[in-house]
Amino acid sequence: MVGTANNGRLRLAFSLVNGSQDLDLSSAPASNAGSECGGIEFTREDVEALVNEKMKYKNKFNYKERCENMMEYIKRLRLCIKWFQELEGEYAFEQEKLRNALELTERRCSEMEVALNNKEEELNLIILELRKSLASLQDKLAKEESEKNAAVDSLTKEKEARTSIERSQASLSEELEKVQGELDGANQRIASINDMYKLLQEYNSSLQLYNSKLQTDLDTAHETIKRGEKERSAIVENLHTLRGQHKSLQDQLMSSIASQDEVMKQKDALLNEVACLRMELNQSREDREHYQQQVQSLAAEVSKYKELATNSSELEEKCLSQGNQIQILHDQLAVAERKLQMSDMSIFETRNEFEGQKKLIEELQNRLEDAEFKLIEGEKLRKKLHNTILELKGNIRVFCRVRPQLPDDSSSNQAKVFSYPTSMEYLGRGIDMTQNGQKHSFTFDKVFMPDASQEEVFVEISQLVQSALDGYKVCIFAYGQTGSGKTYTMMGKPGQPDEKGLIPRSLEQIFQTKQALQPQGWRYEMQVSMLEIYNETIRDLLSTNKDASRIENGVAGKQYTIKHDANGNTQVSDLTIVDVQSSREVKYLLDRAAHSRSVGKTQMNEQSSRSHFVFTMRITGVNESTEQQVQGVLNLIDLAGSERLSKSGSTGDRLKETQAINKSLSSLADVIFALAKKEDHVPFRNSKLTYLLQPCLGGDSKTLMFVNISPELSSVGESLCSLRFAARVNACEIGTPRRQLNMRTSESRLSYG
Repeated sequence: MVGTANNGRLRLAFSLVNGSQDLDLSSAPASNAGSECGGIEFTREDVEALVNEKMKYKNKFNYKERCENMMEYIKRLRLCIKWFQELEGEYAFEQEKLRNALELTERRCSEMEVALNNKEEELNLIILELRKSLASLQDKLAKEESEKNAAVDSLTKEKEARTSIERSQASLSEELEKVQGELDGANQRIASINDMYKLLQEYNSSLQLYNSKLQTDLDTAHETIKRGEKERSAIVENLHTLRGQHKSLQDQLMSSIASQDEVMKQKDALLNEVACLRMELNQSREDREHYQQQVQSLAAEVSKYKELATNSSELEEKCLSQGNQIQILHDQLAVAERKLQMSDMSIFETRNEFEGQKKLIEELQNRLEDAEFKLIEGEKLRKKLHNTILELKGNIRVFCRVRPQLPDDSSSNQAKVFSYPTSMEYLGRGIDMTQNGQKHSFTFDKVFMPDASQEEVFVEISQLVQSALDGYKVCIFAYGQTGSGKTYTMMGKPGQPDEKGLIPRSLEQIFQTKQALQPQGWRYEMQVSMLEIYNETIRDLLSTNKDASRIENGVAGKQYTIKHDANGNTQVSDLTIVDVQSSREVKYLLDRAAHSRSVGKTQMNEQSSRSHFVFTMRITGVNESTEQQVQGVLNLIDLAGSERLSKSGSTGDRLKETQAINKSLSSLADVIFALAKKEDHVPFRNSKLTYLLQPCLGGDSKTLMFVNISPELSSVGESLCSLRFAARVNACEIGTPRRQLNMRTSESRLSYG
């Protein structure tokens, strides 16, 4: 039922979604030769035939054939659905590309309109200047004409004077010389006026040529704008056509999903039939035991009757009167033998039926083993695809979580600060923030609204936590202002199982998956360490000497140093490392670390974390069957909250803590900005926090940041800063995650990936 290649060309799949109308090859979507469906495409006839196909069986009781046909049918349906999903993705990609092209064209048109308006203004200014210069030249020309006319008049007067002088030449010779000099000067002035008139005529012609050139440029610009508008209308029409095609594809996909549900119902019916067959098999076993008991009783009767027959010859002489009774006994014996034969036949049939049921059970067990093997292979494929997706992404993922309103929040916070877009493109990923009437929009990998539960948040990161068991470095850290819910997100509320945080849930999943992978030959060893960075000083939260890293009487305690090796692993010297075997042990260590962590009271939070908490678990796994070895690291970090001194009211030790926290978070921001700008030097060494997180931010780790936001109206400015910082983090590109397959040495120490 699948369309195949014909003479090196593929049938166009557009006929499936827009009736009998076909598109040319230039409008076809991108090739799917690299997909799972290969060069296979479906037409409407193929899909209708596949959906309306009815199963035909040679024998309705041949469940093996029915199951095989059903599995083949389901396989074809899955192939069709995968093809539709890939086609939908291609159309979405083409739609996005056309949308980008439309936006680019609109921007170009707007830029061209602005440039055209600017050019028109410049031309109008030039024309005004030319008109002014032309008017001034015309005035000059009029003046020169008047001077020329005056000169001509003077010339005529001179000629008249000359005639009079000729008449009276003798008496007026001196006056004639004077007039002759004036005549020469006038001629020179006339020649200069003629030359200037020629120059003015040439300048006027050049101005006319320049004006005509500007007019042609203006006409060309108008034609370009018209062509841009025509192209824009054509792109809009194509976009509407593609939207219709996308809607029809979605309808086809929904029908395929409905057919898949029907197939699942048929599968459930087959399972019910198998259960009925098992019940019939048990009934057959009970009937067989009953028949065996009857056979035994009949055999006893036959032996009894045979003894009577052997004794009948001796009793015949003594008991001739009992001959009739013996004959009756012989008749009863014959009847018993016939019953015995019939019961033997029924036992044989029951045995054959039992053998058939036994073979069916063995076949079902084999299929169950195959299904379990396919499940294991599917789990391997899931891991591979999940890790491939995260490797191709290549940047830090960012989740945003908005804390719900608390009873202690002020009543003035009733104004709606945050809103969440409901469009398909930004649903669950966008968040809008309003400040002083101005709207700010942000988009992240996931946005959790205030009513999101701890379970919903953990479901989104469960696959990322699973990567640590697969041999990857994983880092998850929470960022936000004081009182925004970072510690609640990471740790939850003590004593309330439904509100456990990400760290306890991640540990439960890791140990559950560890138990589930044991049948596949995997054996894991796990090591845990916990530390805090308090006032730029590292403290070991699992140390038996509680004051080892504290400063007393001006003398520093034990100093811990951070070192990075060539493989991107980080080690902290003299740090306490504990081998753990169960989630209960880790829970005990977490409670112990929570009691040792530095907390304090501020005006913004009753129990504010005054240090950066870093939980690290190193996982080493060995597969005994394949001898494959993996080494993963899970870092879960609860950063201290940023706060403003004017709001927190910190003094004394709280003031020093606040300054140290803000300085380390500022260093973290500098690192993020340097990574976003792809600068050659990234200032990781500016603080202990950034130096400790260097492999997570600039190495080969899978990194996820939770930005926690407070809904209080008084925290709008700090929330906006946090969202802008998270947007910068989401735009950073880091190294591609690599799977750790190194051999574990006997002297290995726990490292922070």
